[in-house]
Amino acid sequence: MRFTDRAVLVTGGGTGLGRAAALAFAREGASVMVAGRTEEPLKETVRLVEAEGGTAAHTLADVSDSGDAARMVAETVRRFGGLHVAFNNAGVFVPFSPLADLDEDAWATGLAVNATGTFLSMKHEIAHMRAHGGGAIVNMASNIGVHGRRPGLGGYTVAKAAVSALTRAAALDHIGDGVRINSVSPGAADGPMSFQPGESPAERAARYADAIPLGRIGEAEEIAAAVLWLASDEAAFVVGHDMVVDGGVTA
Repeated sequence: MRFTDRAVLVTGGGTGLGRAAALAFAREGASVMVAGRTEEPLKETVRLVEAEGGTAAHTLADVSDSGDAARMVAETVRRFGGLHVAFNNAGVFVPFSPLADLDEDAWATGLAVNATGTFLSMKHEIAHMRAHGGGAIVNMASNIGVHGRRPGLGGYTVAKAAVSALTRAAALDHIGDGVRINSVSPGAADGPMSFQPGESPAERAARYADAIPLGRIGEAEEIAAAVLWLASDEAAFVVGHDMVVDGGVTA
């Protein structure tokens, strides 16, 4: 119960890794606010948390909008009396395309949500945390931002590499404020973004069996476990670190 009496904000908390992390935080005693742009998946996450006896609420927010980012932090504080941990997970995939052919709107959206959204979320989270005794932040980066070895994924690679760089910069800027900031860089993990169009679970499993040294795709709960450790007091001496969790792809 590492997060008893702590308020946790999870962006992109309606599906995939965000939902898995929200459930994991709640199981360890946290009160969890899940934020995102689509209400029904957020409500389902809250329902799943409450079905296990946990405490959760939801708020609509587009993290690429500073007003929304500020409001989701304020709503977390209003609902749960503070903000102690944030998992900035909200992100979008940038379509496969050689960079010279990449649609400019897709490029802009990838940076707006993945990079600017992480910056704006941290900006408002840190403002509260440093005024109230500190806290811990974990950002969602990606192993593609570390190794960059997938042709056609330049837009996503750049956006996620920016998250890793933002994490390091913010960690050094704000550790003196008592705010400890790290990131997690998963490889392929079970969730909506891991499927190719029209692909079945069996086809996905076969594709990743060949691509990942461990021989399988990651489980959402395995990524959530890394997030919780980075956010916990067990990682109190870990600052500005990007934890790669990818079954050996970047080894």
